[in-house]
Amino acid sequence: MHWFVLILSGVLEAVWATALADSDRFRRRRPTILFAGALAASMGGLAFAMTGLPTGTSYAVWVGIGAVCTVLVAAARGRERLDAARAALLLLLIGSVVGLKVVS
Repeated sequence: MHWFVLILSGVLEAVWATALADSDRFRRRRPTILFAGALAASMGGLAFAMTGLPTGTSYAVWVGIGAVCTVLVAAARGRERLDAARAALLLLLIGSVVGLKVVS
């Protein structure tokens, strides 16, 4: 259960990061509301996950999932280039997150 919540919280990190970028410095209402809700849910989920998982591992997995998802969303929206080098580094990051899960 803790791992599921942690993964969901990492995905929500990408949601709030993307909404923050779309909020235009909190001038646009919908992205600002989405940012606040996703941020609260993401942090709450991370806090819950840390009650059953090691803190360092939880944080590293949360950040890793959020970072990968944020880059993929930005690339899908045409806001960021995803070349071979970036894709390889993202795969390395995913491998690191999976490795942390395996050894925990």
